[in-house]
Amino acid sequence: MEEFHKTKRLPPYVFEQVNRLKAKARAAGSDIIDLGMGNPDLPTPSHIVDKLTEVVQDPRTHRYSASKGIQGLRKAQAAYYDRRFGVKLDPDTQVVATLGSKEGFANMAQAISAPGDVILSPNPSYPIHTFGFLMAGASIRSIPAEPGPDLFHALERAVIHSVPKPIAVILCYPANPTACCADLEFYRDVVAFARKHDIFILSDLAYSEIYFTDTPPPSVLQVPGAMDVTAEFTSLSKTFSMPGWRMGFAVGNERLIGALARVKSYLDYGAFTPIQVAATAALNGPEGCIADTRMTYKKRRDVVVESFGRAGWEIPAPDASMFCWAPIPQRFKPLGSLEFSKLLLEKAEVAVAPGLGFGEHGDEFVRIGLVENEQRLRQAARNIRRFLESAPETLHNVVPLGASG
Repeated sequence: MEEFHKTKRLPPYVFEQVNRLKAKARAAGSDIIDLGMGNPDLPTPSHIVDKLTEVVQDPRTHRYSASKGIQGLRKAQAAYYDRRFGVKLDPDTQVVATLGSKEGFANMAQAISAPGDVILSPNPSYPIHTFGFLMAGASIRSIPAEPGPDLFHALERAVIHSVPKPIAVILCYPANPTACCADLEFYRDVVAFARKHDIFILSDLAYSEIYFTDTPPPSVLQVPGAMDVTAEFTSLSKTFSMPGWRMGFAVGNERLIGALARVKSYLDYGAFTPIQVAATAALNGPEGCIADTRMTYKKRRDVVVESFGRAGWEIPAPDASMFCWAPIPQRFKPLGSLEFSKLLLEKAEVAVAPGLGFGEHGDEFVRIGLVENEQRLRQAARNIRRFLESAPETLHNVVPLGASG
């Protein structure tokens, strides 16, 4: 049967190939150590869960909620931005609660883009950054994921050579999947570029609180004038280990936030009210749990870098996020990230995310999620050591399970 127009714009889901093999291996009794999905395994802090269970007892909270978020929640997010970044937001016009930052990006794409519009998106990048806009009918022009001169050269070329001129540039720092970070000087330059060329900035700041240096990641909205052109997306999924709660935010420019709020008003009634109240308690509550989560991920990062390195696979230490962006070992690079991921799953019982799933420029890497405890991470390293020691030096006899050829 012929595919529908929008589904035809979506390529085969790369991760699904690994997921199918993972499920098959588990069904056969394999103990798969799953580092592929960015799905936090830490429990949601108890004071947030307690607030949810308290509020859900009130039947009045079981009715439809507010699409843009209850007022107390929007005020709490505005207070967070003031406290953390020194950025003042009007909770009524510059804050919208979203069903996670992923939904926020997808609906922003629906709100601001028309068929044929050009969006500048990092490659590699989190899939919704590109496919949300592709589903909305826009076109994607890739830019480098790492902040620096090459990115600005790409921006300049895009403005000169794109027809029509780009309407928005997507930023994501700390980055998923690459974990690279940006500083305020970089953001100042991007804001100046966007204001000069009348281009919107859509910033994904989902990993703002998962950092391992003494310098917390900044918000682009800290730059004077950024509010004129920017919407920024955040999430409680990683900060408070609330991935399944689906709670995030879009903040910033009133025109962008207003457009998103209007689209959402036709599509949803917002998150379940008890979840919104519990999210308010998270933002207004004690921050020790955030520091504990940050320290847990830092320890896991150090375990991966140290133990995988001893196993023979050098992993760069990320400064932020809950991922390591790992170059495929040299002798396996001809396989590409998808076939290497399949091989790792079959031979080492370790699942990772193939870099190809984040864009063509990610194909020499895999993403390793810090989503297992330290003991399991060390077990993964032992499995990988055995695999690397037993693998032939040449690859002509190495065919991963389920390989396409």
